[in-house]
Amino acid sequence: MTHLAYAAVLVGCLVLTAPLVPILRLRRMHRWRRLLTAIVCAATPFVIWDLWATHAGQWHFDSGQVVDVRLLGLPLEEWAFFLVIPFAGIASYEAVGALLRRRRSPDGR
Repeated sequence: MTHLAYAAVLVGCLVLTAPLVPILRLRRMHRWRRLLTAIVCAATPFVIWDLWATHAGQWHFDSGQVVDVRLLGLPLEEWAFFLVIPFAGIASYEAVGALLRRRRSPDGR
């Protein structure tokens, strides 16, 4: 089961943050093009660095903690990381903003 450790952490991040979107009615999260653009812009330099460091031998992934599916030498979980973690970060940021706006609003909505 340890080969699913990385995937389990990513699933946990989604399970904890994805429900914030409908619960708090985070309308900005429904703008998929903007959300995807933000994620791609944030992920691109890190993917490039990750690819370089992995191919240069300065970085590696423990095969005992990831599945064997690889794309350009990176495990599938690493690619998912660059989608899941920015999504979780943006959703968390938006959730805090929504809660603060509601707290300051006279009608509490």
